[in-house]
Amino acid sequence: MAVIGALKLLQAQEAKDQTLKLLFALQDGQTVETVILPYDSGDSACLSTQVGCKMGCAFCASGMPGFIRNLVQEEIMAQLLAVRRIEQARGRQLKNLVLMGSGEPLDNRDEVFAFLQAVGDPERLGMSLRHVTISTAGLVPGILEVAAKKLPLNLAVSLHAADNELRSRLMPVNRKYPVEELVAACDQYTALTGRRVTYEYILLDKINDRPEHARRLTGLLRGKLCHVNLIPLNPVAELPYKPSPPECVKAFAAVLKEAGLNVTIRRRLGSDIAAACGQLRNLFCGDQIEG
Repeated sequence: MAVIGALKLLQAQEAKDQTLKLLFALQDGQTVETVILPYDSGDSACLSTQVGCKMGCAFCASGMPGFIRNLVQEEIMAQLLAVRRIEQARGRQLKNLVLMGSGEPLDNRDEVFAFLQAVGDPERLGMSLRHVTISTAGLVPGILEVAAKKLPLNLAVSLHAADNELRSRLMPVNRKYPVEELVAACDQYTALTGRRVTYEYILLDKINDRPEHARRLTGLLRGKLCHVNLIPLNPVAELPYKPSPPECVKAFAAVLKEAGLNVTIRRRLGSDIAAACGQLRNLFCGDQIEG
């Protein structure tokens, strides 16, 4: 096993599509996962910010163990430095960072902002924050703080439903910060930074993927500086949800495009090693490649 700063590499798994999932042990014996996502234009590192998660989203594996603790900035940075060493050894280029691993970044703001300061500092990592995406389940105070700091990073918001009744069922955070308040905070982020918001929308078969759901989403977002990223669900064995069929995904996207929204359908990466969006849970899984 390899020891990298405050992290010990316990397991590395490579998917058929070359996605690499890394399981690290922290100094207190807790574990955390990091994912390297392959793209032709340069790879992305998906970093975790907490051990476990408080958000309790109905379709996500990361919150199943519950919340254990926040990562400190050094532990987040250690993931990134480990990824950079691995990428150099593989002859690949790291281009982007996404804070989309286990945990809610804006529930650990002090450590995440300290990490981002180190990333952007020319005397330390010197990486442009324009290549960094911070993802949130919808913590409005955190979004407003990101907006006030006017950092040139990318904001991705997990929406998954355009009405409060359904979103509260899927994402308990909506009971505290309902859709209208969330979108208003995102509008303020756009007004202060001039940057568009990416709304992530996981498509669940027969739950939130019907044409009427698409129409509600267009009514909520039409005319805003935003992008919608549609994500067919990556299944979790213990959870009852199924991914929307491809024809439903295409029909949903067509409704949004017809209304003038910018839409993409996310390419599925790493699902065969449980490394895709919503599948991380900090556990050993299958065969391993030891460093």
